[in-house]
Amino acid sequence: MDPGPDDMAGVVDLFGALARAELRQALSELAFRQGEQREPAAFEDGVEGAVDSYHLVAVPADALKGSIEREGEADLLVAGPVAFPRLPEGGEDLPHIMDVPDREVDREAAAAAAEEQFRADAAAAVGAGDTERVGTLLDVSYELEAWGPVDLAEVRRRLDAARDGTN
Repeated sequence: MDPGPDDMAGVVDLFGALARAELRQALSELAFRQGEQREPAAFEDGVEGAVDSYHLVAVPADALKGSIEREGEADLLVAGPVAFPRLPEGGEDLPHIMDVPDREVDREAAAAAAEEQFRADAAAAVGAGDTERVGTLLDVSYELEAWGPVDLAEVRRRLDAARDGTN
């Protein structure tokens, strides 16, 4: 089983939000159901890739609505602005397999976390002269503005300038 970022977003979306360890465990469970033995750690690079591509967004654990802060969790993952969440084969059984409650994340907190990460990623890409990443982030900026209440016009101007070599 080699889940793509939209598959991971589908798993996360099924619960509302998951910690990274919970998502990796869920993917391991799905692999097992499909006849493969894969340790949760085997999915670490894929999960981080989905975060880098904005298929998943890391939000603070205290962004959960009506919950107490969960000890030991720095953040939770939610389906991000570029994701088209789809549930992998057998995914509908995960709520019966995993001991994870349904979670509801405050959308404004999620958007604020995504905006903060986006601004850091944009600054890093511009600073490194990484035109490929700059182009990707330009596309993400439109999706992010549609996904949550953020205004990225200023950052987009800097990304445009960096892409065009006019910064």
